[in-house]
Amino acid sequence: MNTFACRFCWVLIATLLSMPAFGQSSAAASGHWEFGLYGNLYGAREYQVWLPAGYADGNDQLPLLLVLHGCVTGPNLMAEASRFNEIADAERFVIVYPRQNVSANPSRCWNWPLAINQSRGAGEPSILAGIVAQVKSHYRIDERRVHVTGISAGGAMTSIMLACYSDVFAAGAVHAGGMYKAATTLSGGAYALLNGSIYSPDERGRRAWECAGSPSPRQLPMLVFHGSADATVNPVNGRQTVRQFLQTSDLGDDRQDNDSVGSAATSVATHQIPGGRSYTVETYSYGGKVLAQHYLVHGMGHAWSGGDGNYPFTDPGGPDASLITWLFFKDRMR
Repeated sequence: MNTFACRFCWVLIATLLSMPAFGQSSAAASGHWEFGLYGNLYGAREYQVWLPAGYADGNDQLPLLLVLHGCVTGPNLMAEASRFNEIADAERFVIVYPRQNVSANPSRCWNWPLAINQSRGAGEPSILAGIVAQVKSHYRIDERRVHVTGISAGGAMTSIMLACYSDVFAAGAVHAGGMYKAATTLSGGAYALLNGSIYSPDERGRRAWECAGSPSPRQLPMLVFHGSADATVNPVNGRQTVRQFLQTSDLGDDRQDNDSVGSAATSVATHQIPGGRSYTVETYSYGGKVLAQHYLVHGMGHAWSGGDGNYPFTDPGGPDASLITWLFFKDRMR
């Protein structure tokens, strides 16, 4: 098939897939799932939307959380393991969980190391941004309070989404992932996972600021969770992610690399979960605002901290990452 014909097919598919495939909404005692599809020239993805309890009873606009699963999982497993839906019911926010296709990646990983997926308006980021836009058009969403989080490959894609769509997202949270453009090839991605990125977080911080087209000056709050014993994604990736987004916020503050936002933690505290793990929290506050927090969970491997232990890739002995993530997002607006 020639290039023009391929593009024509994708335009037709994208038109069909952009039509909502949602179930009927009705008032319910608890939240419920609805389903959709979105496609563009770069492909198509299914997604699931969790509407919180009482959504149909009000007219107010609610926050939206984009949640990106890790490899070999999907929306349902991500929701059950994290228990995000329970928090959404209690706190009243909408969640959208996209599903990676096996045709795009046999292990259902988001393809974060590929250059096509590291810029605005192209590749998987454009699909994910399109999903967010479609959900905003069908539900009552407060555009000032749209956030993104993910784990592992979904965490690395979270860094890309917050960097390249800083006009869409108010804040992000990376769980066991990596910084923006930690690698630009598959082999480089494998190296970064095991050893950390070979690139400077400060340089990548500038690239991240540039990816969105250097919009109006704005800082990008970032929360990072990582296990100190993570053998799948080296914990150094968490530290690099914090440093990269602090540099991005330094540029977003006044468009200058002048250390108006520094790289030193303003407070460090260690806590203990009764009967569980200890963890250290580094907080980076500037101008009266918390711009970044780094949670290092001692002894935890590659897992969602505080998740439901009945599911893989969770560590119920750690602090509740889902609740902490939501509380980090709760009062932040774009």
